[in-house]
Amino acid sequence: MQALITALIYLSLALPVLAQPADEAEREELRSFLEATISDADSFEDRYDAEVWLVDMSARLERFIEDPKHRLELLQDIHSAASRADLPPELVLSVIEVESHFDRFAISRVGAQGMMQVMPFWKDEIGRPDDNLTVNKTNFAYGCRILQFYLQRENGHLHRALARYNGSVGRRVYSDKVYRAWRDRWRTKPLNWKD
Repeated sequence: MQALITALIYLSLALPVLAQPADEAEREELRSFLEATISDADSFEDRYDAEVWLVDMSARLERFIEDPKHRLELLQDIHSAASRADLPPELVLSVIEVESHFDRFAISRVGAQGMMQVMPFWKDEIGRPDDNLTVNKTNFAYGCRILQFYLQRENGHLHRALARYNGSVGRRVYSDKVYRAWRDRWRTKPLNWKD
């Protein structure tokens, strides 16, 4: 048993920490960005566009979430957070599928929480220690802003930004999974996945 505990501790120390920059200046820049951008807003400007998108995505989401009302509420929250962060909501859906399979109570082996697998230390970093990362709106606000930050930092390069989000810089295993989820399930219009 002690050997197993030691192995788990070693493994957790060896794993990259999700969305935690190694560079202290980058970490401070992301902390400031999160602090300034987490807020609420409505994302749909046109009712018809909202209905079309929600009906389409609800049918796609049914394999993960059975209850239609829950699906629509979830999709509205995802669309809202993605829109505030200038992200395609379909990209965010792809990230969520890979990160948690739409399980709001998911916790990774390194402690990341919620559907977008956000590290809890960010709450203290931005002075919001009472935020609950298993509350979808909160989780999406953090996750979308973190992804937005990395997309800006990587000049829109999706694979590199996703690798930073996942803490796997220099590798494409994670970003390729997100790409496949987007391509196979969430795509509505092209995204620039080129290297």
